[in-house]
Amino acid sequence: MTAQPQSSSAPQADLDAARLLLDRLGVSAEDLLATPSDRPPVPTFADYIPIVSAAVTDGTRRVYGSHWNRIENHWGHRRLDEPAPSKIKQLVGYIKTHVITRRNARGGRSAGEHLIAALRRLYRYAENDRIITPANNPATKVAKPRRLPSTRCALADTRLAEINQVAATTGNDPALDTLILRLHTETACRRGGALTLRPQNLDPTQCLILLREKAKPTAGNPSPPPS
Repeated sequence: MTAQPQSSSAPQADLDAARLLLDRLGVSAEDLLATPSDRPPVPTFADYIPIVSAAVTDGTRRVYGSHWNRIENHWGHRRLDEPAPSKIKQLVGYIKTHVITRRNARGGRSAGEHLIAALRRLYRYAENDRIITPANNPATKVAKPRRLPSTRCALADTRLAEINQVAATTGNDPALDTLILRLHTETACRRGGALTLRPQNLDPTQCLILLREKAKPTAGNPSPPPS
């Protein structure tokens, strides 16, 4: 006589409640069946930040390095899986109220935004290293502060003329100063673009300039010089 498979004795309501609880915890059935050896032990921020810092590019390290240092100063002894999203919000609030106040300060919004971005980059590496799961990533559950409208505006023609007048009549090398000002006026390049400019980047035939800003070449097209 063939034995019939036994059906689950758990009521449907209990199964639904269990599924809901697992969804809220970010845990799957595979996570429950996996052995602890499938995932490496969770390191502290003090242990893991140097690993990520050594893995990123120099440019990324310059952007996030100071924020990773702040995170390490506050949470260096804590494991990556300890801070909840509410704790991240508290840290963002603390950083926003303790930034250096400058003339163009905007209430620490930029510092808070960069801190969350630094945490997201850190936790993305932790996901790739299988230290945490995407569902348990607290940084993705915290929204960045909304950016305020930019206060930057273009210089008026009269003010730009005054700047060029001062550069052309004062200083140690007025000719070079006015040439640099014209370069920025005509191409809108950054300081880095002017500093990396070389003679081979100039095309006098087509009146083109090859600008290299943030390791990316861009073409500038200044207007022809007056005859």
